[in-house]
Amino acid sequence: MQIILLERIEKLGQMGDLVNVKPGYARNYLLPQGKALRANKANIERFESERAQREADNLTKRAEAETQAKKMEGLAVNMVRAASEMGQLFGSVTSRDIAEAVTEAGFTISRSQVIMDRAIKTLGLTDTRIRLHPEVSVSVIVNIARSLAEADTQLKTGVAVTGEADDNDQQTASPAETSEDAAATAEGDNSADDAGTASDTDDDQS
Repeated sequence: MQIILLERIEKLGQMGDLVNVKPGYARNYLLPQGKALRANKANIERFESERAQREADNLTKRAEAETQAKKMEGLAVNMVRAASEMGQLFGSVTSRDIAEAVTEAGFTISRSQVIMDRAIKTLGLTDTRIRLHPEVSVSVIVNIARSLAEADTQLKTGVAVTGEADDNDQQTASPAETSEDAAATAEGDNSADDAGTASDTDDDQS
């Protein structure tokens, strides 16, 4: 099906372009979303008569989006989720979750503006693109952790905090090891005491 684009569509074309797309894509998305018109004589004439105003409106919206994008640069949103020791989430983080988190951070967006190839299913930091305008997008960091404290650590280190043992854990003695060490120390003290007693006895006899 041939259509007229009313705005820039990534990987498809710019405003005013005549392009061919699959009928289902046009009927289910482009036409009902107001992103395109069927390319017939009446619609082409209508678009040409409105082109100047549409282009002016687009410039205004793009400028607003660019301003918002600058404010959002470096934005990181934290999400607390349950996960396994290997960092696998019990569930997943979707575009809706990210849109809600970004909105709570003070930037109102919809889930359709979140560009994701697939849902996020692991702990850690994920760069996610937010489309603020057909010609403007910004990347935000989605920081998924088991607690806000771990989220803060992840932001500082850039590494996901999982339940696996780290060097600090390995350096910390277990209760059993502590008990064994205490017993060994006590045994050493007792041996020293016994040696001292024997020495005192020898002195007395001499």
